Amino acid sequence: METETKKGKQKIEMKFIEFERARVVSFSKRKKTLFQDAEKFVTRTGADVGVMLFSPGGKPCSYGSKSIEEIIEKFLKVKLEDHQHDYAEGKSNYFEALEDLHKELQTCNDKEKNKY
Repeated sequence: METETKKGKQKIEMKFIEFERARVVSFSKRKKTLFQDAEKFVTRTGADVGVMLFSPGGKPCSYGSKSIEEIIEKFLKVKLEDHQHDYAEGKSNYFEALEDLHKELQTCNDKEKNKY
């Protein structure tokens, strides 16, 4: 008797789907699953979630735990407040990190100069 070897769940190679019809079918299936997962995430965590997609044909699709417009407004408001806060302090995380790296580089250069 021949035994079948089961490979379990296999990873699918991510590549562009050449045939348009297959691409549309894949999009609709994956969209449904993505929206279901977003809904589960909202149920389990209570977070506000918004997902926006454009179909291969250019048609917009969205899911929001509230309305997608509310979530976008909330996101933009927080981003604007963060930007204004950073500007008011005269710094941002990016520039702080860059400044720290610059100081570290200068310290290393000074040590090299003192070595010789």
